[in-house]
Amino acid sequence: MDRVIAFVDGFNVYHSLDGVCDEYKWLNYSALANAFIAKSKERLRKIYYFSALAKWNSDKVSRHQNYIRALEFSGVDIVLGKFKKVTKRCRALCKREYSTFEEKETDVNIAIYLLKLAMLDEYDKAIIFSCDSDLVPAVKAVRQVAPQKHIQVIIPYNRSAEDLKKHCDSAARIKRKHLARSQFPNPLVIDEQKGSQLMKPASWA
Repeated sequence: MDRVIAFVDGFNVYHSLDGVCDEYKWLNYSALANAFIAKSKERLRKIYYFSALAKWNSDKVSRHQNYIRALEFSGVDIVLGKFKKVTKRCRALCKREYSTFEEKETDVNIAIYLLKLAMLDEYDKAIIFSCDSDLVPAVKAVRQVAPQKHIQVIIPYNRSAEDLKKHCDSAARIKRKHLARSQFPNPLVIDEQKGSQLMKPASWA
């Protein structure tokens, strides 16, 4: 059986759903990844979820931490980066400077894990849930050090990934049916004896 590891670009997938399919944000990546596995010859070994907490917004952090707990309960490994405050200049006529936050480390973390685990021979096939072309150098690096590894890009809902597709062995697309079939129950019971459960955020309903 081929060993498969999934690498999830959390914000990349999240933003593909934001404002379009909010009801599907309660996403069970274990179920979703298995939807793209040939179960007769492949075995999903591990899922890594890469993201960062928007610490300047307590409501977002609370929802995200709640979701991370659900992912951890389902066996997903969490790798967190960070946001950095940056100053940008308006592209419109005003040209004024403004402060905003940019996610840092996620692309680098995915690249490190993808390459490191290939070199350690931890997988035969990698599936990458992202459409970010910044991951192309990482895919190229795996090609050089472990050309026998199969790399598949899973393109987030309603997105394109032409640059990434060119450098991967195969590609598939997340469709609405995959999202609908890959939701956590609501509530998600994490401890029956204690009655502990996690609720899907109301804004995701």
